[in-house]
Amino acid sequence: MSTKKLTPMFEQYLSIKEEYPDCLLFYRMGDFYELFFEDAEIAARELQIALTARNKQADNPVPMCGVPHHSYEGYVAKLLEKGFKIAMCNQVEDPREAKGLVKREVTRVLTPGTVVEDQNLGSQAANYLASIFYDSDKGAGGLAWADVSTGEWSGLFSTREDQLWQWLIKIGPSEVLMPHEHEVPKEYSGFEARTNRLPIRSHFDLNAAARNLCAAQGVADLEALDLADKPQLAQACGSILVYLRQTQKAEDVPLAPFKPLNLSRHLLLDEVTERNLEIFQRLDGGRGRGTLWGVINQSMTPMGARLLAERLRRPWKDAAPINKTLDAVTLFVEREDLREELRTLLDRVYDVERLATRIFLNRATPKDFIALRESLTAVPQVKALISQAGEQAELPTAPKQLLSGWDGLEDYAELLTRALADSPPHLITEGGLFNRGYHPDLDELINLTDDGEARIKELLDAERESSGLEKLKLGFNKVFGYYFELSKALIDKAPYHFERKQTLVNAERFITPQLKELEDRILHASDKRKDLEYKLFNELRESVASARHRFMDMASRLAALDYWQGLAHAARRHDWTRPELTTDLDMTIKSGRHPVVEAVQGAGGYIPNDLTLTADKRVLLITGPNMAGKSTVLRQAAIISIMAQIGSYVPAASATLGLTDRIFSRVGASDNLAQGQSTFMVEMMETARILRQAGKRSLVILDEIGRGTSTFDGLALAWSVVEELASRGDGGVRTLFATHYHELTVLESEIPAVANFNIAVKEYKGDIVFLRRMVPGPSDRSYGIEVAKLAGVPRSVVSRAKEILGDLEARAGGTRSLMALRAPAQQSVLPGLGSATAQPAPQAELPAEAKAFAEELSSLEVDRLTPIEALNFLHTWKSVNLKKD
Repeated sequence: MSTKKLTPMFEQYLSIKEEYPDCLLFYRMGDFYELFFEDAEIAARELQIALTARNKQADNPVPMCGVPHHSYEGYVAKLLEKGFKIAMCNQVEDPREAKGLVKREVTRVLTPGTVVEDQNLGSQAANYLASIFYDSDKGAGGLAWADVSTGEWSGLFSTREDQLWQWLIKIGPSEVLMPHEHEVPKEYSGFEARTNRLPIRSHFDLNAAARNLCAAQGVADLEALDLADKPQLAQACGSILVYLRQTQKAEDVPLAPFKPLNLSRHLLLDEVTERNLEIFQRLDGGRGRGTLWGVINQSMTPMGARLLAERLRRPWKDAAPINKTLDAVTLFVEREDLREELRTLLDRVYDVERLATRIFLNRATPKDFIALRESLTAVPQVKALISQAGEQAELPTAPKQLLSGWDGLEDYAELLTRALADSPPHLITEGGLFNRGYHPDLDELINLTDDGEARIKELLDAERESSGLEKLKLGFNKVFGYYFELSKALIDKAPYHFERKQTLVNAERFITPQLKELEDRILHASDKRKDLEYKLFNELRESVASARHRFMDMASRLAALDYWQGLAHAARRHDWTRPELTTDLDMTIKSGRHPVVEAVQGAGGYIPNDLTLTADKRVLLITGPNMAGKSTVLRQAAIISIMAQIGSYVPAASATLGLTDRIFSRVGASDNLAQGQSTFMVEMMETARILRQAGKRSLVILDEIGRGTSTFDGLALAWSVVEELASRGDGGVRTLFATHYHELTVLESEIPAVANFNIAVKEYKGDIVFLRRMVPGPSDRSYGIEVAKLAGVPRSVVSRAKEILGDLEARAGGTRSLMALRAPAQQSVLPGLGSATAQPAPQAELPAEAKAFAEELSSLEVDRLTPIEALNFLHTWKSVNLKKD
């Protein structure tokens, strides 16, 4: 469109839009944010609002739609949830002082990873903006992530790109930054829609990143941030700072001191394990009920809930912080009165972290200040409650340290109480924000706006008394404003300072200097009050913003208290017990339960199980029929370890647990069809990761390895995996291995580290009863046909299956061994098979050439064999065979 045909407004709009081509431009016009052209069509479709047009009679009417400025947050939240970015374009000069078109600028860019308003955030979950940068030439990279709403940020340096992407999945950011030149790996293509590609030069430059980081964190060099030897991580951090300045339109973005993630301090849970154990999300994608988070989260504040989520993602690995937390949790388990009173107080505390951040960024509404004020009123009572508990008995170390240096913020509690009205308006430009007595000039304006009529009446009474004119009247009209009125009979008695304003048939109207002055003050008091309150509100905001570090310190203390009491409340509610952590590798759980299954089914419907891993038996082979509960036993062992290492009580009668540094899981069936990966391929990829990374302090749970391929392939793979895990280090890796391959149970007699267990069942009148109890020894069979019968498979199919099973067992010599079926047979009820009673044919001795081939094949080092060497090997032996023929 030619700019010559555009109005000044559209010229302004398009010039601003040109600077933000990837954003929907919300252009403020009066009481609405308007969108035009393609932006209007997109917004109307996504928000389901009316699409209209500007200049409808023109040859090319301009599509437009709009949303009210006082309620735009809800519309913005919907667009952000769909992944759109929004540029908020506002007036930046007073329309009364503007010459021509009012000047407008983008004052903020809203993106999914940078919002701070409650409407766009889950109260109990962090909202991360992440940046990933990998330098393939140097073989190193960095991943940084920041929650702008709280200021929390951290990062990970790694020489493995796949590790960075694995942590990206764990963090689950709303938005990801990466250089234009980089590509999202195929296996992580789900992040493509959340990725912003940015120029390396402007966002990932190392020198600029170093300057920006040092300035933002107030340090002299990157060494102070432990980033001097992690340049790629510094570049990722630098891109976040640049992006935040661009979106927040502020040089100073409030971020906490940066600390790179130290993996050596934490129990590591990869994203696969986190998903398989359903810690935050069920396997069907749902959240809340049916997850460990849904059971264990008894927090009263958003800060406590987010701290719990952080601990669940990164449990401790060392005993010291675990036991310190357990001592604090024990205090609230044993002191129920203390816990309940603390919960009542914490229920009055709002999200202090996010409130303080919004105030700092000038994104807060008056009601945010009221929420902060209400939170501060509970703070002294919280301290008094914990201090009183310390007077009655010695406090554990953690609560005692918490009280040390406690800042109750009484000065700001008093300031906010004295300043703000209890029910302020939503907008800071409408007045009515402050209490009387806060500011003398404001008090005068409040008196004029709220009591103007009374002040006029006071002046009338004063004039009547001084002049003796009891019949002096007061009037008002839109032309003259306020006036005094005397009848014709009393005109001669009018005081000298009365100025005639209007003559009527029976009366005269007068004004006085005092009346006009008071009238002027009343008529202008409303605007002056709004201007003064706006000024005072900004001053109050600046004062509170300057103390953000104090508010954040208090928020962290309240979060810790909430974390401890929440774990204690869950422990009492579900009858959990305190675990004992040791430095050895043994693991003993008495009457262990799966907390999530128990919460869903009820305590009365859950059968507890014992579990023991010792120095001489670290690999448990668990057999039993499908539906018996093998997977539940596996998962509950891993979950109990995780709970213990965040400082929580655990669902067991007792638990003595050797500390774990990593937990690996391979449970359930899943595929990745988009990447061409079958269920079996996904299973093998996850198994490969476990075998490459599991160490002596790891805990591995594996469920039905090898079921996605042919019977003998699967059995061979499962067999070799057990052997590998049992042979690692001194006594093997702690492993729970559930399988339906009963052939593996012979490994107990061949490998010292292996022990057989089974999930017991009982047959009764042709049916089976699941006892849900794990007992020593192997299972006698799979009971697959019985399970099929329970599932409702037609009777004819079940009967035929039993007939086929009987035939197979007969061919195997009365055993249920798959190996026995390798023997050839004569006749069979199965198509293509021989007789069920035929004896196995005698095995002929191998020819000399075959023996030689087998010996050479077994001596090959396959890992070191090149493709051409393999082909030459096959060609040589094929030639030998041809010559023999």
